[in-house]
Amino acid sequence: MWRQQYLFSFFIKQLMNILSLFDGISCAKVALHKCKLHINQYFSSEIDKYAIIISNNNHKDIIRLGDIRQIDTKTLPKIDILIGGSPCQDLSISKQNRKGLQGSRSVLFYEYCRILNEINPRYFILENVASMSKVDKEIISQELKVQPILLDASLVSAQRRKRLFWTNIKNIQLPHDRNISLQSILEDGTALYNKSYCIDANYYKGGPVSKIEYKLKNNLPRSQIENRIMVKNNDGSYRKLTPIECERLQGLPDNYTYGVSNTQRYKCLGNAFNVDIVTHILSYL
Repeated sequence: MWRQQYLFSFFIKQLMNILSLFDGISCAKVALHKCKLHINQYFSSEIDKYAIIISNNNHKDIIRLGDIRQIDTKTLPKIDILIGGSPCQDLSISKQNRKGLQGSRSVLFYEYCRILNEINPRYFILENVASMSKVDKEIISQELKVQPILLDASLVSAQRRKRLFWTNIKNIQLPHDRNISLQSILEDGTALYNKSYCIDANYYKGGPVSKIEYKLKNNLPRSQIENRIMVKNNDGSYRKLTPIECERLQGLPDNYTYGVSNTQRYKCLGNAFNVDIVTHILSYL
């Protein structure tokens, strides 16, 4: 009997309550499953309707809290892991005249801080772009009382995606380079010659493309238009990456984002975590 009680108690202790802020398409939940961490309750804060559609299509058990500014932490149980990537639009070097943490979107970082201080989770992870200013980086570090770790998704995927992670999880090392080539994640089949993926005048005028930065490997050709990677078909034509290929770059199952337009699939994937980088961080638990 004592053995059964001990095993039951041990199992219960492994169940974790998760709060994912700026949850997007719930890549954090995918990473938790990859780490085989047992989830008791997964709470999500997200307002983008297309991201929520994708998340709902893949995860039926998420408890949705809506806008981060409206979260009353007194209604939550004890949270074991707080995770999130606050908006980077005002921090990224790609935006001209960026306003940093005082910008209308990136200022939501302070809502992350509010919730962190109110719930005092066992562990926390915050992700954001590596190209932010030194001043904003220092402010975030002071608020969270930890220094960030720079991790590049090129070590675990076929894309270059440098991100800063602030966390109280200890002794995190760089992942081993898996040497994953872009060629290895490309789709096969005649469907890739679909006009929607072709490089034509509409694309050059600024048609919908992924916001992900891709690491070029195996001498695949690079377009000079907006610095996006283009794939060369067998007939010599060029195309952009498909949504499934973008899913693979982010460590997601094929068709994870199916159910919304390709434009929204690209957008949601561009805003997402790289699953395997977050899995690597969580593995240190």
